[in-house]
Amino acid sequence: MNLFQPGSHFLSVPLGNRILPRLVLLAAILALDCLLLAAVPHTASLLGPLAPFGIVFFAVFLALGYSRLKVDHQPLPFGFRLFLAHLLCVAAILAANLAAWLKYPSLQSSHLVHLLARGVLLLGIAFLALACIPFSAWKRTLRSTGHLWLYASLAGALAWLLRYPLQSIWDASGATPVRILQILAFHSVQTILDPLLPSLAVNPATFTIGTPRFSVIIAEACSGMEGLGLVLVFTTAWLWYFRRESRFPQALLLIPCALLCVWFLNILRIAALILIGNAGFAEVAMVGFHSQAGWIAFTAVAFSFSMATRNLRWVRRDPPETTATSDAQKSSKEETGESAATTAYLVPFLAILAASFLSKAASGQFEWLYPLRFLAALIALWFSRVELRKLNWRFSWQAPLTGAAVFVLWIAPTLWSHPAQSSTIATGLAALSPTARFLWITIRIAAAVLTVPIAEELAFRGYLARRILHHDFDTVPFKALTPLAIAVSSVAFGIMHGQQWFVGILAGLAYALLLKRTGRIGDAVAAHATSNLLLAIWVLTLSDWSQW
Repeated sequence: MNLFQPGSHFLSVPLGNRILPRLVLLAAILALDCLLLAAVPHTASLLGPLAPFGIVFFAVFLALGYSRLKVDHQPLPFGFRLFLAHLLCVAAILAANLAAWLKYPSLQSSHLVHLLARGVLLLGIAFLALACIPFSAWKRTLRSTGHLWLYASLAGALAWLLRYPLQSIWDASGATPVRILQILAFHSVQTILDPLLPSLAVNPATFTIGTPRFSVIIAEACSGMEGLGLVLVFTTAWLWYFRRESRFPQALLLIPCALLCVWFLNILRIAALILIGNAGFAEVAMVGFHSQAGWIAFTAVAFSFSMATRNLRWVRRDPPETTATSDAQKSSKEETGESAATTAYLVPFLAILAASFLSKAASGQFEWLYPLRFLAALIALWFSRVELRKLNWRFSWQAPLTGAAVFVLWIAPTLWSHPAQSSTIATGLAALSPTARFLWITIRIAAAVLTVPIAEELAFRGYLARRILHHDFDTVPFKALTPLAIAVSSVAFGIMHGQQWFVGILAGLAYALLLKRTGRIGDAVAAHATSNLLLAIWVLTLSDWSQW
């Protein structure tokens, strides 16, 4: 296939001919730019109002203009040269800031340099916008959506103006009215613990609550605002995605119910944390339970909300009645809009996540219940074996080669910059008996090489990358994956790896490109398993436990 069209300055790549996927691609690349800039010292300030404005603008524009944007099927060539210009602008900003940080500190305080860098950033954003969507398509989109661009701009400007007032909610020196959630959380926890702990001591002035053996400070961040925000975003996005299958305004009533649930679970989390610490397990309370219980609560509320929207008849919109037998057989699928294979692809990964929540919540610095993840994945894969047998699990020589390349990429940063730090894994293993230590390491390696690659490849490459293309994802050949599907699934895969998100994105791209080239899930799994096996050998050989 000839990638270059004669007489054109654009690179013709299979990114789709609709305006909506291009806007999503633009938003995704901008999000990556923000993450990259925020990771380099003194560059995050360049974003200024761009970050809150851009996030809200795209959210409003895509949500309200969805029905009009999705019908635009005009050809949209991708501007490769403009995209290269965008990359050069971002690279120039990063290089200049690194130089200022390492050798010329005086430039960091120069207003002229700051304005120049922000101008280059805006120019780079303009290049990216024109690369994803040609200027003629921008004009056509603005005409077809009327004044939507104005409403989205006003919403973005409002988000920027409100960012400082909203941040003041977390200011400990703020007035009492803006700390209502913190005060309410404090007294709610006190109400629960009063009959359970006779020695309970409280100090409303400092928001300290506990016993002589263990006490905590209910800070502003512990008031439940984070959980409320996450649930609000999830429930809103869920109802928007399934808007055709839901009844309105009845479905909107589920949102305050979900918010109340996550608020109550946060109160129970703090109370349970104090009870665990008072019982003599302070490390488990502050390390494992404190960090994981919130995510467990959010997951429980999100799952319950999704089930309620799909099963409550006063919320779920019934599919049209049909008399034909073939239509009746499809009615279940029409209700959910999902393939029957969804469970087989997602449950193993979700089982590992659920087990990790539980194992971390019950652990201190050392996750001694890690084998629970391996067991949960094995059970999930066993129950999904019938559907998974339909996949091609063979792999070629390209798989271990790709896996080895990803391994080198993964450990490359440690070759020139590896901060000295004590390893909690090494300390925890040293405290175990030789037999327990051997079993823990063996299961950890087995999970890294067997269950984790299978579960993650099924979820990110097998499901997510193809689900972006069609709701009957299992009918989409792996060789038909588009750059957009590969990019989105790789970004999601990278974000899952926390601080190593950037290398995780590159690893996801490598596995996805291999999958697209060969068309076999076995190649992606084998490559992933090779990377993890080599990483395990690295860890055990050099005692570099930080890689685990």
